[in-house]
Amino acid sequence: MNVRITQIDGTLPNLALMRLAAYHRARGDQVHFTRQVRRELFEPEYEAVYGSAIFKFSADRVERFKTEFPGAIVGGTGTDSGLTVEGLIGDGTELDYSLYPDFDASIGFTQRGCRLSCKFCVVPMKEGKPRQAATIAQVWRGGSTPRHLHLLDNDFFGQPDWPGRIAEIRDGRFKVCFSQGINVRAMTPEVAAALASIEYRCTDFRRRRLYTAWDNLKDEDTFFRGVDILEAHGVPGRHLMAYMLVGFDKRETWERIHHRFDRMVARGIRPYPMPFDQSRRDLKRFQRWAVLGLYRDIPFSEYDPNIAATRSAVRRRGDGDLFEGNSPWSRLENIP
Repeated sequence: MNVRITQIDGTLPNLALMRLAAYHRARGDQVHFTRQVRRELFEPEYEAVYGSAIFKFSADRVERFKTEFPGAIVGGTGTDSGLTVEGLIGDGTELDYSLYPDFDASIGFTQRGCRLSCKFCVVPMKEGKPRQAATIAQVWRGGSTPRHLHLLDNDFFGQPDWPGRIAEIRDGRFKVCFSQGINVRAMTPEVAAALASIEYRCTDFRRRRLYTAWDNLKDEDTFFRGVDILEAHGVPGRHLMAYMLVGFDKRETWERIHHRFDRMVARGIRPYPMPFDQSRRDLKRFQRWAVLGLYRDIPFSEYDPNIAATRSAVRRRGDGDLFEGNSPWSRLENIP
């Protein structure tokens, strides 16, 4: 069989597509992997065509893909499909890393599900309560590959045996990226000590980084209680990047947005605004101002991405510290 496997969006490797590719290659099928939603020149006919979209903002690309390949099987949280890779090929766990030759880390889940029920989140509905999915040894691809783990767990410390996973990370001398974030609101001294004992890293593994979130102003005290616990155990605020949901709460004002932002900056935390409504240009402008680090040089009231002074500040900023890969907070199904 000739098989086309298409990654419609996202910059990280797509595990569902990696599993599909491994399944078909094991059957002796020819697999063509691409990010192009349009039919490429001289492409052959396919017996099977798959596509995956993570984000709702990719709706136009999904529709174009379906138009180009009317019989395609399309799934992912960015679509209305209820299809899962398990429903298509069963519970096989082999991954085809050859789809991403420039990616040398190991990627996967040690747990699925979540303890929380956030209104904007799709994880509890799709995955249910927290449960263990794999050990660290099962996630790492072994051999001479780097001991770099990119864990996609939505709630790492929600699994029953998280101390066992931490011990495996520490004893195996792994560097680990919790790209989907840790829940600071549920922070405990035990969890903070565990985090301080391992090599947590950003998405390219060059910097110390933990990802978390502060989505609602009402969680202010709880959020900073968690930050205090982390700092007391050796995890400083400057190691935190916090995704801040903006534009979801109907009562939200710019005063409340800036209050959250300024409090985090004062603690050394790097805020990463995530606009819920992608059509809000003011929120997208705020996101860009923050992510580029321009808040250190230019007040938001004076920020204009079209003027030379702003572009000059971007060049001066130039350290790239906030550009650590994609924006991985995929629990927000319509945020890039």
